[in-house]
Amino acid sequence: MLLFRILLRFSGEFFFGFLLFAWPLDVAAEGLLANDPLPPVCSYEVLNRFKHDPASFTQGLCFAGGMLYEGTGLYGQSSLRRMSPGGDPEMRLLPPRLFGEGVTVFKDRVIQLTWKSGIGLVWNRDKLQLERFFTYLTEGWGITHDGSQLIMSDGSATLYFLDPHSFSLKRRITVVDRQEPVYRLNELEYIRGEIWANIWKDNRIALIDPETGRVTAWVDLSHLVKEEDGAGFENVLNGIAYDAMQNRIFVTGKRWHHIYEIQVDDRCGGLESLP
Repeated sequence: MLLFRILLRFSGEFFFGFLLFAWPLDVAAEGLLANDPLPPVCSYEVLNRFKHDPASFTQGLCFAGGMLYEGTGLYGQSSLRRMSPGGDPEMRLLPPRLFGEGVTVFKDRVIQLTWKSGIGLVWNRDKLQLERFFTYLTEGWGITHDGSQLIMSDGSATLYFLDPHSFSLKRRITVVDRQEPVYRLNELEYIRGEIWANIWKDNRIALIDPETGRVTAWVDLSHLVKEEDGAGFENVLNGIAYDAMQNRIFVTGKRWHHIYEIQVDDRCGGLESLP
């Protein structure tokens, strides 16, 4: 019944969403030269390994209030999950015709994207109850927030900044590495003033300046991908979560057996200083 109401309202909101996403608000990286220095590739250390459901086709990961929130994909299997690191998840299934994607916690809500349906889901954070939906015209891949705006990816080199209440488009940026667009932006996390982005089928995480779209550094997690060897071609690195209170970074992948807590070197410390 809820899905039926969503589809009825979707047609009415389609034109409104078109006006928002068609508006020319692109912000390109300004003042960047082709001879800009290469962004550093930052080293990391694995601090902890936590068990992770190897059946979980991870599309999004975030951390809030001591808990990890995970969005999983695949038609008929998509879910929203909540668990302590290494704990057993509390789970809500999506309607079978929706392919779940990225998730973020914004205040008392969990916001979850879907892939090709153009429908975003808004859950009550405490009860994990579906409350409402919103629409968008692009594909839905990753989502995070900076405390005042939602930040969304669609698999291109573009990041969209949305009002967290109306979901209207405020601006967008093109992500570049020395003027070359960085395509296939996937799962996102906002960490100390920068956007951290998985790149689909790439073993690296890009660190992005949210004002210019410039890649400031890379974190190469190839060794973790090898540690999860045998997971399968589609089961790529995907999932970044940040515990701001304790300055902890978690990463995982699709159908991986572990969630890893990592510490990245100082060159990837972010634009904002630690408290």
